[in-house]
Amino acid sequence: MGGVEDEEPALKRMKLSSKGLVALSNGSSSKEPVGGLSRDFMARPLPSKGDEQVVGSKGVIKKEEFVRIIAKALYSLGYGKSGAHLEEESGIPLHSPGVNIFMQQILDGNWDDSVATLRKIALADESMVRSASFLILEQKFFELLNGENVMEALKTLRTEIAPLCINSSKIRELSSCIVSPSPRLARVRSRSKLLEELQKLLPPTVMIPEKRLEHLVEQALILQREACPFHNSLDKEMSLYSDHHCGKDQIPSSTLQILEAHDDEVWFVQFSHNGKYLASASNDRTAIIWEVGVSGGLTVKHRLTGHQKPVSSVSWSPNDQELLTCGVEEAIRRWDVSTGKCIQIYEKAGTGLVSCTWFPCGKYILCGFSDKSICMWDLDGKEVESWKGKKTLKISDLEIMDNGKEILSICKSNAVLLFNRETNNERFIEEYESITAFSLSKDNKFLLVNLLNQEIHLWNIEGDPRLVGKYKGHRSARFIIRSCFGGLKQAFIASGSEDSQVYIWHRSSGELIEALPGHSGSVNCVSWNPANPHMLASASDDRTIRIWGLNCLHNNYQNVPSNGIHHHCNGET
Repeated sequence: MGGVEDEEPALKRMKLSSKGLVALSNGSSSKEPVGGLSRDFMARPLPSKGDEQVVGSKGVIKKEEFVRIIAKALYSLGYGKSGAHLEEESGIPLHSPGVNIFMQQILDGNWDDSVATLRKIALADESMVRSASFLILEQKFFELLNGENVMEALKTLRTEIAPLCINSSKIRELSSCIVSPSPRLARVRSRSKLLEELQKLLPPTVMIPEKRLEHLVEQALILQREACPFHNSLDKEMSLYSDHHCGKDQIPSSTLQILEAHDDEVWFVQFSHNGKYLASASNDRTAIIWEVGVSGGLTVKHRLTGHQKPVSSVSWSPNDQELLTCGVEEAIRRWDVSTGKCIQIYEKAGTGLVSCTWFPCGKYILCGFSDKSICMWDLDGKEVESWKGKKTLKISDLEIMDNGKEILSICKSNAVLLFNRETNNERFIEEYESITAFSLSKDNKFLLVNLLNQEIHLWNIEGDPRLVGKYKGHRSARFIIRSCFGGLKQAFIASGSEDSQVYIWHRSSGELIEALPGHSGSVNCVSWNPANPHMLASASDDRTIRIWGLNCLHNNYQNVPSNGIHHHCNGET
């Protein structure tokens, strides 16, 4: 690199080197005198646009911007000497001479001069100049007050701040500081902190935003990760040494357990919110609570009996301490998860219940009836609200948004109703084929809709519903087949299928990743463990539940004591 010695005189107004100014603008302190670095090239004009060079094979990165961002990163990381040498050797200053003068004026408290310089460097953006001038003059105002120079502070407020016509309520607040001096000291920021605030207002071409290089690198890594169809790793760190790419080994595609405790078709499975339990519902008129062991193996915790008809679905309470089970056009039962005892039975004379879910606060439940109405009950079974009319079908899913306002149900064969219980506003998702089931994403922004035409549709339900994705390949022409979101950040879609397989797609691209064989009957429902992206459960007409995970060579729960459970590796007994 070139030497720092130079015979040109330093800028008279400069007291700190570029390194020192950058350190102060980052909230650090420095007393470094002007060196040859800032005496020399900081006064050189920046290259004109016609002289711009590019770096990189694509020809899209401007060399000057690239070097400045690297220098900024070096200073931010504490490598001041390296940043200064980069500026010198490249001949590309981090800041223009005008910006360096402006920064020094702020640090010296030369408020009037800094406002004048601001107008020269701000690229004629009057709105930005006024906002930045307000911050500078506000600092001047408070420093005058703290120096007991009340009359000068009042003059600054009246003749300099007020004419900017920015935020009249703020002007009144500043006026009150003259009358009530107690808040003054708390309102004074350091001058280096003021520089940070000003940097946020100035155009990035004038002062590069903090951590710009880190932001660009993180953005590139995140885009690579989101484009990776197999990314399902809990490891947050990513290497910069090579482009990101995962293999299928992060997708739960090996049968680790077969649960055989039901005596008939298994229609529904759902993991608890904390991932510690799995509940299953069956045509054998029972539901089972399975416990997920510390090592990952599932064992029967409670067998729930008492329904007179098949159990069609279950719903976990928000705290996972209670469970609802819904009989087919029968009753809803509420169970204590720790004891397995039935706490409450909900039923209504003359009509059967077909669906249920918990209110987000856990103090109420929502129920869908065979007469197409929806009812909200408290936990003691007292009706709180009800909505009659064609709100739900005989066979329907039922959900409520986390805000407790909007209820979702299948209101007719090809439409989902989104009903606001507070405003009575109704929105609809209308399909051209019959809907069998739906699943709401964790963030309440998307809805998966299963259709009888062997497609699953993904709808964005923020505002007016719009179709944003389709998933194909599975079979769904006769039965109720359920799908779910799952995996890390719900980046995948899983579904059952009438061809006895479990299907997994990449959510963003719609790419089919896996079709998992193993079941010998229609797969009715799937559930992805929300606490473990590597655990997936599937329920089938073959009377079994399969637990899918990573290759068992990486797991250690094959030897969990069996109670109606077979342990498998890669689908083999």
